[in-house]
Amino acid sequence: MSDRTDDWHALADRVAGQVRDYLDTTRATARGEHDGEAIPLLLLQVSQILLAGAQLGASRDVILPGNWEPDVGEDPDLDDLRQGLAKVLAPVDTYGELFDPYTDSQGTAYRLSDDIADVASDLIHGLRHYDAQRPHEALWWWQYSYFNHWGNHAGAAMRALHAVIAHARLDVAPEPTDA
Repeated sequence: MSDRTDDWHALADRVAGQVRDYLDTTRATARGEHDGEAIPLLLLQVSQILLAGAQLGASRDVILPGNWEPDVGEDPDLDDLRQGLAKVLAPVDTYGELFDPYTDSQGTAYRLSDDIADVASDLIHGLRHYDAQRPHEALWWWQYSYFNHWGNHAGAAMRALHAVIAHARLDVAPEPTDA
């Protein structure tokens, strides 16, 4: 086995671990298991998965032999995850975002629950390759979908989650003055 193959396998192992952490936390949050800590935990997990994406983005392109992706079957239905997150995040679920800060001049309404579930969907697809002992295909999918889809959603979600926490910590009522 070559050093390159070992490098790819090591990266796939790291990313798969980060994917599992992201999925475990988002599923538990959607079930309401992190009452009062949902926003900080989601911020942490979204930040961690973006670190994995940055590692994929900094890596050379992963190319599949023959440019062909083996079938992993139908993607799972994530409606329960999306709906659970929407319920937990209801007060802050909808936010404004510029889809492309270089070409868009007006914001678009986004939903944290949609962003987090969309990221999960792309990550699960790659994890199914990884679990089928196809780490190269997993890396290809994670890298491709990071640039094409989930990276944007995770970045937008991270900014929104950060804003919620920043407002909670920094927006203080003015102190009364003696006048």
